[in-house]
Parts: sequence; C-alpha cells; structure tokens
Amino acid sequence: MSDLASQRRIAAAILKCGENRVWFNPDQIDEITNAVSREDIRNLIGDGAITAHQKKGVSRGRARLRTIKRAYGHCKGHGRRRGAQGARTPSKRVWIQKIRAQRTTLREMRDNGTIDRSVYRKFYRRAAGGQFRNVSHLKQNIELHKEKVN
Repeated sequence: MSDLASQRRIAAAILKCGENRVWFNPDQIDEITNAVSREDIRNLIGDGAITAHQKKGVSRGRARLRTIKRAYGHCKGHGRRRGAQGARTPSKRVWIQKIRAQRTTLREMRDNGTIDRSVYRKFYRRAAGGQFRNVSHLKQNIELHKEKVN
C-alpha cells in the first residue's frame, strides 16, 4: 500500500481535525494517491472519498442517571461521603435554610391573621436569636404563647 502521509496531513488541515481522525475510502485509494495538491484533496472531500471520523466523547448517560437517583436520596450512603457534615453542607447554609423557612412561616401567619403584629415581631426576634430548631418547633411555641394569653 502506498504512503498517504502527505495526503492525510493536508486533509487534516482542510477538515480542521487531527490526522488520526482522517478516513480514506478504501475503494478510492488510487485517486487519493494521485492527489498531490490541496485542491485535489478538497475535491475528494467533496466527493466523500475523504472524511473525518466523528469525535469520541465520554457519555454523560450514567452521570445523568446517578444525578437523578441522588435527587431522591440514593447513592448518598456513608460509604460515598467524603468530608464532614459541615463540609458537605456548611453550617451557614443550614442556618440560611432554617431562618428563611421560619421567617416565611411567620410572615404567612401574620398576613392571614393567625398572629398579630406584636406577636409576629416577638417571634421574629426569637427566631433570629436561634431559639427554634425548625418550623414545627416555632409553631409549637406560638400555640403555647396563644394558650398563655387566653
């Protein structure tokens, strides 16, 4: 078989790909051997005698499946964890989620008339001070406050 190195190099430059991705049609090797100029190579590319293989890539399919599973809590066991709990979700992020939920609940309760403005302000300040573990703890304390008042 003849040496097609120069044709491969020219074709790679024209196709804007690496030499390893250049494909020569085995049925038209004679024509490719006779092609010496860039114009000849361009014509052969137009005819389909020379093409570029598609780029190989790493499939994201498995990664997508894993992400979907992790969304509902799978693949997150002890064996998969690297880093302490505070590294996986920093304490500031935990605080932000907690305080936003409590403040939203207080706002809703104030707006629909469950609590009045003075109670809202009192419990808002307590929430800011970190007195409540979560929204249900906050609601329990509001119920206790209402019972004391009545």
